[in-house]
Amino acid sequence: MNQIKDSIVIALQAIWANKLRSFMTVLGNIVAVTSIVTVVTLIQGMNAMVSDAIVSDVGADSFTVQRRPPIRSEDDEERMRNNPMLTMDEARAIRTFSPAVKAVMAQASRGATVGYREQELDGISIQGVTSDYSDFGTFTAERGRMMSVIEVDRSQPVALIGYDLADKLFGDVNPLEKTIKIAGIPFRVVGVSEKKGSFFGNSQDNFAVIPLGAYQKLFGGRQSLTLTVKPVSVEQLPEAMDDATVALRVSRHLKPTDPDNFGMFTSDTILNLYHQVTNGVFAVLVGIVALSLVVGGIVIMNIMLMVVTERTREIGLRKALGAKRKDIMAQVLTESITLSTLGGLIGILLGFLVGLAISALTPLPARLEPWSIVLGVGITASVGLFFGAYPASRAASLDPIEALRRE
Repeated sequence: MNQIKDSIVIALQAIWANKLRSFMTVLGNIVAVTSIVTVVTLIQGMNAMVSDAIVSDVGADSFTVQRRPPIRSEDDEERMRNNPMLTMDEARAIRTFSPAVKAVMAQASRGATVGYREQELDGISIQGVTSDYSDFGTFTAERGRMMSVIEVDRSQPVALIGYDLADKLFGDVNPLEKTIKIAGIPFRVVGVSEKKGSFFGNSQDNFAVIPLGAYQKLFGGRQSLTLTVKPVSVEQLPEAMDDATVALRVSRHLKPTDPDNFGMFTSDTILNLYHQVTNGVFAVLVGIVALSLVVGGIVIMNIMLMVVTERTREIGLRKALGAKRKDIMAQVLTESITLSTLGGLIGILLGFLVGLAISALTPLPARLEPWSIVLGVGITASVGLFFGAYPASRAASLDPIEALRRE
């Protein structure tokens, strides 16, 4: 143990004595590790943000039915273009057909103008929902209350508004029980939703939720609904999805050989698609980083060969005094591994700082994962070991007499 410690100290002293040469030697490792840590930091941050956004929107224990699935091929796109719209009758069919289904929220949305007194805001997301919306965690009231079942079922002109919308329209004024105008029609504010934050720089709190009946009076009923279905329990999610498929196929009079003319997915479906994209980016990065590490390893090998040449007399003297082959190899390998790992540590630090800088300047979040630190250190240590093996073997095989004669 003491021998390894002494070898590391000697290696660090040699690196410090030749600072510029050491830095240029590990520059390839620094660039490679900085790149991979920066990308991992940003990807992990985006993974967490996207996962939270999708799960809060769809629900971890729910599934969604749409007119068309979110993932489709070009052939499917052409076929599904004429899919019939989802209706309230089909929402009721799913709800009554399956004992595994606890709630079905029908929803429609579009952008519209929202105003209070003389102030108006354009492009606000207006979302019409049915009374089952309270069974889902999509909306929560931070101030005031949620819309009641009676208010929603009777299509009363009430609204639950987003945090940012409330702030922009009312400022320090209490928005509860105030009247806003949505597309020119008055609605009474009963609650302000809990702040959701932003997603890639876009606010998720510029919205107003109103009863679906009131929504259809405003914008018309010729719009396909989105159905979010909650099973009785998470374990019954597959059963509920199967039952919902059967209910829709029966209500649409589809033959056994006919394909589904609707889309059905869970939050995992969207997350898996997203992870496929990020994994592809990561795979390309690994290839580029691997090339950089090979180049960096070759540089390390050449420098270590030069170091061995410079220390030929020293190596010969050590062998003449009784140093064994394994001692010489251990010393050269330790210096090679230390040099390479030091480059990796600098790369990890720079990668995290670059990730934080990008996060501060852009909407992209950053999140440092401990495994990326272990990966960076492990890879660079392995590079030092692999590319230092030949110089170490060459140093260990030197003849002590010939080495002592070397000028």
